[in-house]
Amino acid sequence: MSRLPISCFIIAHNEADRIARTIRSIEPWVDEVVVVDSGSTDDTVSVAQDAQARVISQTWLGFGRQKRFAEEQCHHDWVLNLDADEVVSPELRTKITELFHSGAPARAAYGMPIHIVYPQRSKPRMLARDHWCVRLYDRRIVRFRDSHVHDTVVTDGHAVGRLNAPIHHFSIRSFDHMRAKLDRRMSLAAEHASITSPALTLARLTIEFPLNFYKYYIVRRHITGGVMGIRYAAMQAWFRSAKVYRLWRLQRLSILNDAPANEHAIASSLVSQRDGKDQAK
Repeated sequence: MSRLPISCFIIAHNEADRIARTIRSIEPWVDEVVVVDSGSTDDTVSVAQDAQARVISQTWLGFGRQKRFAEEQCHHDWVLNLDADEVVSPELRTKITELFHSGAPARAAYGMPIHIVYPQRSKPRMLARDHWCVRLYDRRIVRFRDSHVHDTVVTDGHAVGRLNAPIHHFSIRSFDHMRAKLDRRMSLAAEHASITSPALTLARLTIEFPLNFYKYYIVRRHITGGVMGIRYAAMQAWFRSAKVYRLWRLQRLSILNDAPANEHAIASSLVSQRDGKDQAK
């Protein structure tokens, strides 16, 4: 089949064991695959090149900023973003192909579901419902947020189409990997959170675990994942509670020291600094 006028871009760091699978899911039908590598020390670069991707090196800029940089390296204005641990399902490939059947799509951006795949599994659990996000869009109209922490496409009121076929997200290599990954991400979130009332944060802490466990286990349907589903939901809830606790500690010390100008220095001593090059996803 002819290739679609789409550039797929992927940001990567130490993803040699996973990135070929990602590229194989899109390389045969998109016109270009761009991998932006932030200093991998494994074989990520050579594996991506062997899979026919164009690889560009860029020091880590933060989640949103790295993806904005990657957008700018693409030859086509219609771009598809994937993480290095994601795979486009055959059903989604069909939906995207249909979009371009008669020329450029009608809307500026399209979202689709992202379904988590547990470690040592080859497909998502039954009735998976993890989250939904925009990944296919016209970069002339919408772009990724210019943010160190957040990597979301800002649509600015433009109508967003919906593709009812998933990306499969092989997010965690193991539950130990998940624990380390969540610790880094929640630490970064706490560090960059707005400084508000410690009393309000403490009140939030009392409900953070049960609310998040309900969100992941029931609303996002990890209840269908058996023991792995329970473990996944509990770990997500625990680290989101830990983020709020870290934020509360930051707020308390900020008040006790009466030194708002030093908040960032205080945060650095309380919160594990995220290695900017490590973006395991």
